[in-house]
Amino acid sequence: MSLLSYIKASLARKKARRIFQDFGYRIDSFQLKEDGLIEYANWLNPLVAPKLITQIEINFFKKIICKGSLVIDIGANTGDLTVPMAIAAGKEGMVLGVDPNTQVYAILQANANLNKEKSNIIPLQVAATPEDGEFYFASSEASFSNGGLVGNETDSIHGKFKLKQKVKGVNLEAYLKNNFPEWLPKISLIKVDTEGNDLDVLKTLNQLISDYKPSIIAEVFPTLTKDDRDQMFHFFKGHGYTIYDMSHLDLTVVPKRTPVFSEAEMAPPNIASNILAIFEN
Repeated sequence: MSLLSYIKASLARKKARRIFQDFGYRIDSFQLKEDGLIEYANWLNPLVAPKLITQIEINFFKKIICKGSLVIDIGANTGDLTVPMAIAAGKEGMVLGVDPNTQVYAILQANANLNKEKSNIIPLQVAATPEDGEFYFASSEASFSNGGLVGNETDSIHGKFKLKQKVKGVNLEAYLKNNFPEWLPKISLIKVDTEGNDLDVLKTLNQLISDYKPSIIAEVFPTLTKDDRDQMFHFFKGHGYTIYDMSHLDLTVVPKRTPVFSEAEMAPPNIASNILAIFEN
């Protein structure tokens, strides 16, 4: 990269952090060895690295997603994991991409409209909450590439920037039972990435998890205390899951699974990680 290009990119990132902007997207194509041509709508937000779709990533999901099954992606963002999960589930399956953030949801919708002959993505512009309602959404940067729900307009736990309009929250378990009851026995994976609220979200799906034992991928957010991490460990163990530490879930290479047998083996506070929980009985 030339010095001029570097300066332009740096200024673009600085502007995106401070000034609200609507960014478009471009459609990138990836020719994979096994799954053929896959398209992806890459968001043109300079704070977001372009997504690369790889066969390694799709093959990882094929090991935990049954063809024709239901997958729920909570905190789907632009669909960076939604798309490879949907390819793994196939056209006969269904992936629900759940995200309340209006800025990333537009890109998620674009991705849901691609690869129709190989996948089936249903985007839902809602947050997974204990009770139905409306909530504020905050981010640490003005273009809202990340963020989470907050209690009021002055709450800055996720950052000082707030979406102009409140976002809708639903009790996802009740929503699924009302709208997709025939799909629930087919659920194979739940992925959660909600800026530190993963366990709270999973608790709202407690009965579904108890009944169907889907595999679960959840983020261990760096700000979680040791007690928070211990509670997450016991939630999975209470449901009979085997827990694996997947670190940063780098799916550009074949990921390592490190078994987690006790609370002490959970990633420590201030360290971000990801858990893969599998019911292996």
